[in-house]
Amino acid sequence: MVLTAFTGMSAQAQGNFFNTQNQRTNERYVPTIWVDPDGCEHWVMDDGAEGFMSNHLTRQGIPVCNRQNVCGVLNTDQYFATNSYHLSPHGKQNLAQFFQSSPARAFVIAGHTDSRASDEYNIQLSYNRANAVAAVASSVGANVIDVRGYGERIPKVANNTAHGMAQNRRVEIICFR
Repeated sequence: MVLTAFTGMSAQAQGNFFNTQNQRTNERYVPTIWVDPDGCEHWVMDDGAEGFMSNHLTRQGIPVCNRQNVCGVLNTDQYFATNSYHLSPHGKQNLAQFFQSSPARAFVIAGHTDSRASDEYNIQLSYNRANAVAAVASSVGANVIDVRGYGERIPKVANNTAHGMAQNRRVEIICFR
């Protein structure tokens, strides 16, 4: 699998790329588009090559994606103790009610942290918190199709104030209707 961003490639060059043929089979490559659970558009060629449709990348190389399907953002401070991924009983109850009343057919759970600990620690904590939320969803019959932990890599706001860090400590529930 090849991931490519068409950075600096003109529309004509992109068109020429897509209008190529496989020399071995003399078949014309036909790109298709799919959207992953994060709302990122990808192109896929029939030989299995793929890449992002957009050349909009963050400084960390993460594609900028459309987040229109986010149906819930939970401030993790209300659901988890500091440095913990165990849900409070009240948090479990609120989440169960949310998943039972949601009209979504599937969910992706994404955990995030502030920037105070190491990257490795934050990735694991955010993943564990997302898994805790996903376990509640599954326990009430919700269809969880993916669980991700991003740590501090996708902040909602700057981490330079206590208020900003609190906003970045979150679990996002992405819904597919």
